[in-house]
Amino acid sequence: MELVKMSNGVEWALHSCVTLSQSQEPVPAARLAELHGTPPAYTAKHLQALSRAGIVRSTAGQVGGYTLTRPAAAISVLDVVQAIDGGEPAYRCAEIRQRGPLGIPPEQCVRQCAIARTMAAAQQAWSHALAGVTVADLAEGIDEDSGGTAMADVRGWLLKTRG
Repeated sequence: MELVKMSNGVEWALHSCVTLSQSQEPVPAARLAELHGTPPAYTAKHLQALSRAGIVRSTAGQVGGYTLTRPAAAISVLDVVQAIDGGEPAYRCAEIRQRGPLGIPPEQCVRQCAIARTMAAAQQAWSHALAGVTVADLAEGIDEDSGGTAMADVRGWLLKTRG
C-alpha cells in the first residue's frame, strides 16, 4: 500500500540528478531524455522545476546544459521529490468529526484527532526517510546493484555523446 502517490517526474528527476552527479560538464536535457528513454519535453519540464528549486542550473550555449548546483551528497531525495511534486502533505484533515448528526463542536477539537495524528506521523516518517538519502547515496546504490559498472557506464556514455 502506498502512502504517497508520486508522479513519474520524480523518478525521471532522480535519475537525471544521478546522471548529472557523474558529469564534469553541463548535460543537455535532450541527452538526459535520450539516456533514460524519457519524453524530451517532460524531461525538460522537470529539469526546469529542479532549476526553480535550486537543485540544478542551466547554462546556455553550444556546450550548455544542466549541472547540479551543489555536491550530490548535499541533495536529498526529499529535495527532488518536493521540487517535482511540491511539499504539500499527502493527507489533509477536513475535520469531518465536526460534521453530521454526531458532530463535535469546534471548541472540543483542541487537538488533532487520532486519524490526523497517525497520518501526520506517517508523513513525518516518510519525509525523514527521504531526507536521509542523497543523490550520491542513490548513485552508490545503483552502482552496487550493477556490480559496480553503472556509473562508469554513464560517465563513458556522457563522454562519447558530447558535442
